[in-house]
Amino acid sequence: MSMVIFIVGLVALVISIIVSVNFGAADLNYRDVINALFEFDGNNSSHVIIRELRFPRAIAAVCVGAALAVSGAIMQGMIRNPLADPSIMGVTAGSSFFIAIALAFMPGMTYIGLMMFSFAGAGLGAAIVFGITSLTRGGSTPVKLALAGSAIASLLSSLSTAIGIKFNVSKDISYWFVGSVSSVQPQHISFALPFILGGLLLALFLSRSISILSLGEEVARGLGQNITLVKFTGTIVVLLLTGAAVSIAGMIGFIGLVIPHIVRFLIGSDYRLIIPCSAVLGGTLLVVSDIIGRTVNIPFETPVGAITAIIGVPLFLYLARKEGSGI
Repeated sequence: MSMVIFIVGLVALVISIIVSVNFGAADLNYRDVINALFEFDGNNSSHVIIRELRFPRAIAAVCVGAALAVSGAIMQGMIRNPLADPSIMGVTAGSSFFIAIALAFMPGMTYIGLMMFSFAGAGLGAAIVFGITSLTRGGSTPVKLALAGSAIASLLSSLSTAIGIKFNVSKDISYWFVGSVSSVQPQHISFALPFILGGLLLALFLSRSISILSLGEEVARGLGQNITLVKFTGTIVVLLLTGAAVSIAGMIGFIGLVIPHIVRFLIGSDYRLIIPCSAVLGGTLLVVSDIIGRTVNIPFETPVGAITAIIGVPLFLYLARKEGSGI
């Protein structure tokens, strides 16, 4: 069953990429797409549009969707919290906050520099949320983490807005707030892709340990797992994937919440299967969301972050209600 889900997901991903590359203001056909990918002609405007604009946009959506979905899966398994998601836990807001600081105080910073700030901000957001909830009476619960994450995300977003207004960089910051892959350049992908691939490979390496850890820390210790090492490595994976994803597309929420739940419903709780299937379905969902964002209000584009929020908020409310008894 899991292999069927993975293969179907791959087929859907390929189809969605082809549709995404073909769709746009310029009237192209699928033959143009295939020719541009395999027989590039620099003097052909259609080929330039496909290779320089549309194909990088589709690949960026795949990378960001896969990174956020796997981040959510790792977080949910590692801390046994069904509400865990990089956007809900303040990780993406922390990344955007640090990017706002970089844009305000270090104008002209290179893309790789912004990515480093994104990684640092992701770590800050996660540290604040988990630090606050660990100090509360009764310790962390799923709803406490969600509430603290939402509060910290709102605070960091407000601070980012204030920085943008004060230092006159609101227009630059707005790209990271709305969540979009519309302005992605090929060089952005080339810088971020090694971090995303590294994070995905590390997640696959950790998958067996996460499966055991999701059963509970006592069980994991009894089976010989080094809990501290697994959690530390898992945190590095989340920060790598989330930081790289935010540096490409900004704050896109709920991919990491929706996809792991769908995958667990379909194939069970083995993270050796959940992680690769989450990567494929996460990439597919974001590519499809980007296509929807370009079609619902033609000729204008709806940010992909708004589309994923429409999909994810109902599930979040359902899960929050279900877990509410643990607050």
